[in-house]
Amino acid sequence: MMLALCDMKTLYLRNVPSEVSERLERLAAESGMSVSAFALKELAEISRRADNPGLLAGLPDLSIPAETVVVELDETRLNR
Repeated sequence: MMLALCDMKTLYLRNVPSEVSERLERLAAESGMSVSAFALKELAEISRRADNPGLLAGLPDLSIPAETVVVELDETRLNR
């Protein structure tokens, strides 16, 4: 009954390929969830990407080239 009071929308997906549906069913079962609950969890997680441009825009520019970051990460991973 509480869900009826929440501001939630219903999303219907059409033309879902059978292989996608089968993989979702398998993943949901492995997680002990319904396909709907599993799909909602995954959609909620990937929808957060919409906030990425704003988050990145708020970061300071440290003028460090991306190549430097990649080299440092690779070196750190090798030294683990």
